This record gives sequence, structure tokens and C-alpha cells, in this order.
Amino acid sequence: MNQCVIFMNSALEASGLKHLLREQFDVQALIVPNAAQLNAAGDVDTLITDAITFAANVKSMLPRQSRTIILTHEAIANDGSITIISYKTLDELTVKLNKLFSKQDDEKAVASSTLSQREVDVLRLVVSGCINKEIADRLGISINTVLTHRKNITAKLGIKSVSGLSFYAMMNGIVAPQ
Repeated sequence: MNQCVIFMNSALEASGLKHLLREQFDVQALIVPNAAQLNAAGDVDTLITDAITFAANVKSMLPRQSRTIILTHEAIANDGSITIISYKTLDELTVKLNKLFSKQDDEKAVASSTLSQREVDVLRLVVSGCINKEIADRLGISINTVLTHRKNITAKLGIKSVSGLSFYAMMNGIVAPQ
């Protein structure tokens, strides 16, 4: 996990969670006190919040829903688009976070082993709507190299369309849904 942001109603809970993440999972987290600072944080890998904060700031949260974890003491119905962790004790929370973070690490290892870093860079620019010439200019590579990267991405993923690549990039956290 590269960048974790905590946005919660209770500063004390947020601070405790930040400490837990650092000590138990070696995850560095940033606590943000309001939606404006959350938006200023930009694209984050994981957003951890509580149900009250999520509901009060739903417009800021929805674009990040695939990377959002809601912590709650009560069971909440969930359609699967957001990760909800309900817990009663600190030990139960620690076990559930451990399962979640180990699963995320496994998924990232598979995704990163699939595409090289440069292919991920090219994919981000393709998804953002750049043409091959713009990608070449931004990355300081030739157009032929861009074409080779695009061909490799298509071969590795088995996805030929830009819309399909966009969906893949969003679902794998390479780009944020907009």
C-alpha cells in the first residue's frame, strides 16, 4: 500500500488507527480532518473512514469507493462496491485488517508482475486520452517504443480497446475513476 488516508469523525479513533496501521502493518497513513483536505490529497491507494463521515461526505467519497474501507461497530448491508469492516474489539479489527492488507498485497504483486512500471505509465496516459505522440513526448521515448508498450499491454492483458483498458486500470487501482 503506497498511500493511505484516514478521514474519520473522531480524531482519537483516527490517531489510534494510524498508530495501529504503522505498528502492525508497516503502513504509513495521513489523517485528514475535512473533505477539502481529502480532495487536496488527490489520488490515494486506500481511504479509511467511518460510516458517519462517509455519509456526510458522500460526494467526496464516491469517486474513491473502490479503494474505500468503512470501519463500523455495527453490521451494514453492502453491495460489494465498498469494503466494510465491522468489528467489536481491537483484536477483531486487527485480524480483519490483516486479511485485507495481505489480500491487497497479493493483488498488487500479481498486477505489478503482469505489467512493467513503464507499461503502467503508458497505460495511465492511454486511459487519460493521450495519443501516441503525446505519450512519447511526456515519457521522453519514441513513438515506436510507445507502440511496443501498447502492443505488450494488449498481449499481457488480452484487452484491445481503450475502454477495456480504462476499466482494467480503474479496477486495479492504476487510475482513479472520474
